[in-house]
Amino acid sequence: MKSLRWTALLSVILIVQSAFAEVRLPKVFGSHMVLQRRKPVPVWGLADPAEKVIVTLNGQTKSVKAGKDGKWRVMLDPMEAGGPYQLVVKGKKNTITLDDVLTGEVWVCSGQSNMEWPLGAAANGQKEVAVANFPKIRQLMVKKAISLTPKEDIDGEWTVCSPQTASGYTAVGYFFAKQLQQELNVPIGLINTSWGGTHSETWTSREAINQDTELKTVAAKLPNSVEEVIQSGKQRIETLLRNQQGGLPSAAEEQTWADPAHNVDQWKSMTVPTDWEWGGLPTLDGVVWFRRDVIIPEGANLAKITLHMGSVDDNDSTYVNGQLVGSMKGRGARAYALPEGLLKPGRNVIAVRVVDVGAAGGILGQAEQLRLSGSALTIPLAGKWQYRVAQAFASSYNPGPNTYATQLFNAMVNPLIPYAMAGVIWYQGESNASRAYQYRRTFPLMIQDWRQHWGQEFPFLFVQLASFNANNGNSQRGSAWAELREAQAMALQLPNTGMAITSDIGESGDIHPKNKLDVGKRLAAEAMRVAYQKTADEAGRGEPSRGPMLDKMTSDGNRVVLTFRHVGGGLLAKDKYGYLKGFEVAGADKKFHYAKAEIQGNSVIVHSDSVTAPVAVRYGWADDNGDLNLYNQQGFPAAPFRTDTWPGVTEAVKFE
Repeated sequence: MKSLRWTALLSVILIVQSAFAEVRLPKVFGSHMVLQRRKPVPVWGLADPAEKVIVTLNGQTKSVKAGKDGKWRVMLDPMEAGGPYQLVVKGKKNTITLDDVLTGEVWVCSGQSNMEWPLGAAANGQKEVAVANFPKIRQLMVKKAISLTPKEDIDGEWTVCSPQTASGYTAVGYFFAKQLQQELNVPIGLINTSWGGTHSETWTSREAINQDTELKTVAAKLPNSVEEVIQSGKQRIETLLRNQQGGLPSAAEEQTWADPAHNVDQWKSMTVPTDWEWGGLPTLDGVVWFRRDVIIPEGANLAKITLHMGSVDDNDSTYVNGQLVGSMKGRGARAYALPEGLLKPGRNVIAVRVVDVGAAGGILGQAEQLRLSGSALTIPLAGKWQYRVAQAFASSYNPGPNTYATQLFNAMVNPLIPYAMAGVIWYQGESNASRAYQYRRTFPLMIQDWRQHWGQEFPFLFVQLASFNANNGNSQRGSAWAELREAQAMALQLPNTGMAITSDIGESGDIHPKNKLDVGKRLAAEAMRVAYQKTADEAGRGEPSRGPMLDKMTSDGNRVVLTFRHVGGGLLAKDKYGYLKGFEVAGADKKFHYAKAEIQGNSVIVHSDSVTAPVAVRYGWADDNGDLNLYNQQGFPAAPFRTDTWPGVTEAVKFE
């Protein structure tokens, strides 16, 4: 019996050694992949120390010996666009064959949810998916992962664009690739490494954060183990709940929370609908109650009333005036028909017990979905609700992608390096808006960090934030989103950068505008300029890839003259009557007033009867700036701007 156990143990050891001895490739390489044309192509992996590895592709054969650590890399010579080919990697004990390999243009697609947003959920997405038969467009979907230290591999696989696969493609990347393929007539590969709700610091390496004078204190506090993270997370949640509500309630106390007579004066408030992680409960998984009073006028028709809840993540139990009216598990729209006589004129109380088991949590969906409605009555319910936490699950203590800096760089970027590519398209910034001034440093820092790791100054193209009424921000109250857009525009000072302006295609009530087609096409236009040096349209007029940007301001009595760059064939106002919108002027008192504006050649003349001596002009300086209508003749919108440098609302907010 003893010898049998030893034999079995020896077999396991031999199997493990044999598996290690096989030559291996990281998952960034796979059948159906696209390799970058016209650049040296690195191919790398693992083998036995000193093992000879032979790589063959498209008539090229390269060989190398693995190092002492088992790592190896070969550099294939530049190739023109073509394929399909086979990539063959041969070691001492095994051979890897990857089929249907193309050479063309490879772009990394990264950022937060607006880059992650799938084609199937975009405007007209299902119609687009049905005809998405583009075998020369491929995507590598990098699965979500976090790590405190740099990883060397990802989880994911390459797929060919077809009606069966396209629904899950990044919508912005898909439309970008589709337009590029029309322009270049070569295969396009997309590496989709994105994660909704994430800030730029988590996409930046520890080395870069250590080099920044403002962020290096953050790097010094990064934990070294998962256990340390969990303990820190537990302390963080306990401190949050102690400060917000004095700790967690007893089970008996929670049972009283649906009762309209329960006193909620000490409860916190949150704007609903929202993900509660952004409403004041970061990283919390657990049970949270939401309550609000609804005042119904005398004489209201209360027949056949339905409570519409939009989407809840994950489960809910919903009470009206203390009576359970419905419950549901899983995300999806709720519509609870209320019993006749339950509602009454005057004060009514809605209470919703929400259970979140992971990731986003709360009452979500669109503001207009949250309402009471009947045949003769509609009462909107979006707005301030009071809330109180009943339970915090242990999963709250686990790190999320934003818990610490560097985690997504480590897990979702580092393993891609040094895969040959043309450049990066980036859609992110919503999660950095509260510290927009610091984004002036952190965004360029991240761009330069990626370039240093790849060892090349590749094109980096990004989307300026679309219009969205994040917090009613404007020139009078201050606007974090306007300051974030300004910080994004400042990043254009870096070489080989381009920006797609999207103020005109946002949605006031939705942080995820569904029009991804124009975003992708505008990024593709910038790619043609920055990466492929197309600098004029067919008529030879200027730069057709971007919208007008302010060049200078000149005061002329009570008027201001603004001149612009990138006017293409000239400026135009997209308005039936030719009126420009979105301009404001201020005098020395720093009070802004709406201004009249008109186009004269490549300039815009701005004035306001309320300001006799204007010293500053702003255009589109608001969270929700979707009414902007200054364009060039090529159809690209002008970038929002301000001419002043007066203090903003985010200057003091720093990343911690």
